[in-house]
Amino acid sequence: MIIVQDKLISDELIEEQFVCNLNACKGACCWEGDFGAPLEKDELAILKQIYPAVRPYLTESGQKVIDSEGTSQYFRGMKSYGTSLVEGGACAFMTMTAAGVSQCGIEQAWRDGKTTFRKPISCHLYPIRVSKSKSMGTEMLNYDRWDICTAACSLGKKEQVPVYQFLKEALIRAYGADFYEELDAAAQFMQSNKL
Repeated sequence: MIIVQDKLISDELIEEQFVCNLNACKGACCWEGDFGAPLEKDELAILKQIYPAVRPYLTESGQKVIDSEGTSQYFRGMKSYGTSLVEGGACAFMTMTAAGVSQCGIEQAWRDGKTTFRKPISCHLYPIRVSKSKSMGTEMLNYDRWDICTAACSLGKKEQVPVYQFLKEALIRAYGADFYEELDAAAQFMQSNKL
């Protein structure tokens, strides 16, 4: 673990490689698993606010779930709120391309200028998962291993892209450019000391 600003960073974010390979996985992270995408407290209100602009981008089943159950729900197993799910599976905000690749309806609306909110930060940061330590008063950034991402790990190794570099844009969105620059400097130092 390294410390950047007041965050604890797993060494795996520097040592492991990762590049999403949607041609292989088809965006399975949007429909696999038992919980919706984890949501920050402020994102609960944001999703409610932007839903009218995002709704036209969603599937009929996604619209029905959100219209009846809301944009988020509490998941006991994850002990936090997440995006609502269609029949306990796919994220209610998930759409599908003609090629069978999942997409985020929120992000599609953002690309079209319908909202300034891109998507939940937990989705943008994946495969980094952030947990909060109340006792230490800090956040911990860890690498989440999931077998559906095997192709992303292979592509990352082939292209030699560390997890943190693949997620540069998301990390800057979450913590700022100064944080990313400090993380990059720490990563370069770690790598040079391994040679």
